[in-house]
Amino acid sequence: MTEIIETDAGTARITWHEAKKARLVLAVSHGAGGGIEARDLQALAQALPAHGVSVALVEQPWRVAGKKVAPAPKTLDVGWRGLWPALAASGVPVVAGGRSAGARVACRTATELGAAAVLALSFPLHPPGRPEKSRADELLGSGVPTLVVQGGNDPFGKPAEFPAGTFELVEVPYGDHGFAVPKKAPLDQGEAVKIVTDATAKWLTSLG
Repeated sequence: MTEIIETDAGTARITWHEAKKARLVLAVSHGAGGGIEARDLQALAQALPAHGVSVALVEQPWRVAGKKVAPAPKTLDVGWRGLWPALAASGVPVVAGGRSAGARVACRTATELGAAAVLALSFPLHPPGRPEKSRADELLGSGVPTLVVQGGNDPFGKPAEFPAGTFELVEVPYGDHGFAVPKKAPLDQGEAVKIVTDATAKWLTSLG
């Protein structure tokens, strides 16, 4: 089911993959360079409803409008806030999530919006090659249980670069920022994506 939502940042879109008896909603948005067709987002949408988790794939207004460049972080937050009432309408707890820039939005707004937890896929800890420009404060400031799933070769931050914190971190070995793995890697692409979905399902179950 697709739902069109008007926000102060423009028209946004939610594509629902609903569980029969949902105990949680996982709302996940895309990054600054792609949409909800990302392999990890699609895999979660297929896998999680069987675990009692409805998945809401969120498209920010700039994507719906067909633009190629994401707006400033503040504008992304405005769009996410505008979507939240629709995400929370079922009355079950909502886990805020996203990949890359979407993960940053989820972290920045989690406490304010009352998210039950945050799923951060490929959190962009810093711009590639610029570790001094850390965004760790956004991740550490989520204020709710947080799971980071990070590629082992992510140029935006390898797992070993992350600071100690209250969040959990799962590594996708050899994965890049999109969890793509090299052909010579000892695991194939399907196995890499399964690490993402299995870790997320296990963590969501632990939330109760």
